[in-house]
Amino acid sequence: MPFNQLAKLDLAAIPNPAGGFFPSPSAWEDQVFYFLMLDRFSDDKEQAYRDLQGTVVTSGTTPLYQPGDGGNAVQNDTAAAKWRQAGGRFVGGNLKGLTSKIGYLKRLGVTAIWISPIFKQVKFQDTYHGYGIQNFLEVDPHFGSRDDLKTLVKVAHQQGIYVVLDIILNHTGNIFSYDADRYPTSSGNFDPRWDGKPYKVKGFNDEKGIPSITFKLTDANNPSSWPKLDQAVWPVEFQNPAFYRQQGRINSWDNYPEYLEGDFFDLKDVQHGQGTTDTYQVSEALDAMCKIYQFWIADADIDGYRIDTVKHMDPGATRYFASAIHEFTQSIGKENYYLIGEITGGRKNAF
Repeated sequence: MPFNQLAKLDLAAIPNPAGGFFPSPSAWEDQVFYFLMLDRFSDDKEQAYRDLQGTVVTSGTTPLYQPGDGGNAVQNDTAAAKWRQAGGRFVGGNLKGLTSKIGYLKRLGVTAIWISPIFKQVKFQDTYHGYGIQNFLEVDPHFGSRDDLKTLVKVAHQQGIYVVLDIILNHTGNIFSYDADRYPTSSGNFDPRWDGKPYKVKGFNDEKGIPSITFKLTDANNPSSWPKLDQAVWPVEFQNPAFYRQQGRINSWDNYPEYLEGDFFDLKDVQHGQGTTDTYQVSEALDAMCKIYQFWIADADIDGYRIDTVKHMDPGATRYFASAIHEFTQSIGKENYYLIGEITGGRKNAF
């Protein structure tokens, strides 16, 4: 059953894993990390690799790469074009494929895997990288299911491997469209780029990317009025215009406060709150994000988070999120929960 409302989500009611939650290591700096983009790692169709027990797998349909295969995807212009086009869409890697390769990763000496985002993406774009989130409480069908994620984590833990998820607080996917009225382009449209002022919004996008859904606060007490699960954004609390800055895309990536307030390309910036680091006033959106990522820890026994685009968040928001996550994980026995943030632009941003 899909989760679609945070208010109905009871973290205390989620059953603990058999044997309790997997404990954190005493020192994360001792771990050997392996990063992978899930869509590009394994589709669970390979043959001739060795499974967890070291047995050669013969049931797959895709032979392993051999040195003689080099260049075989680009032997003519048509094949080369097909190969390049595949780089811009989903190609089939999934959670079951990663689970099947835990033995391989263990034999490499890996003790922790960092996985690109697995959350449900907008349907009308091939955001294979995982950063275009449309539903924060579901696994994208291209990757599998929540049960597939829990199986992966369980198998990894059985082999002494920690699982770290890449997560996003700064933005959603391309969930609504602007009704821009300034910065005309040569095509006759308008370019909604940041200038410190909000833009009008046409509506939440449907499953085809058309802004056909009214951009207004959804009545959480009236499910019959809700859009379909492939439309707008979920959980339903996120169907609230106040959750978003609505100031258009970032044009100058090092201009303050543009890089904090603008959209990351067409990904829609979330309003976390306001104030200094020590006096930060947290928004409903950030509180919702905290509960979402507490849920994934409780539901799947995740060991850590890599937080995307921390440079584009207020320091107060980052501090609040880290505190909320650590307080929760300490309550369930993960005393040294791993949080690492992505920053760019030099050490001045490494607050």
